[in-house]
Amino acid sequence: MLALNFTKFPVLETERLVLREHHLSDAEALYAMRTNEDIMQYIDRERPEDIFEIKDFISRFRNGFEIGENLAWVIALKENPKQMIGSVGFWRTDFANHRAEIGYMLHPDYWRKGIISEALSRSIAFGFEEVNLHTICAYINVANDASRQMLIKHGFVKEALFKQNYYFRGKFLDSEIYGLINPNH
Repeated sequence: MLALNFTKFPVLETERLVLREHHLSDAEALYAMRTNEDIMQYIDRERPEDIFEIKDFISRFRNGFEIGENLAWVIALKENPKQMIGSVGFWRTDFANHRAEIGYMLHPDYWRKGIISEALSRSIAFGFEEVNLHTICAYINVANDASRQMLIKHGFVKEALFKQNYYFRGKFLDSEIYGLINPNH
């Protein structure tokens, strides 16, 4: 069976980026992103009420890593590795089927600069080569064309359209599921 058992948190690098562990010092940056309506427009999650909720969220990321349930990275530029500009990671890992959901977000100051693409490429490679995932999936809001195009660019294919499969802020919403199969399996 698949396992996310690493002795230390795997720090990843790309040409411009460092993908590192979340720290409590990232709380303000993460709070700012999670309360920014431009960023959260298609992320159908309740907004945090305060910074303490975000600190708890970060603690749950860290605990999830320690018990081998998830793997979430802060996206930072190499030139300033302490400043969080986004996040990418694997959630809802289905260990029996070697499948995990990938999610990502980025501060608008860094949109359209290839940063999410670079972070996705590195995290997908890590997921397939080091974690041994068979499939990486992504759930998106059907109105999120930018995310759809990003997934397609990275080889994901649409697996499903779920009609009104979740309830958020008084409405039943649709979602699309995209998947990418490990070419080495």
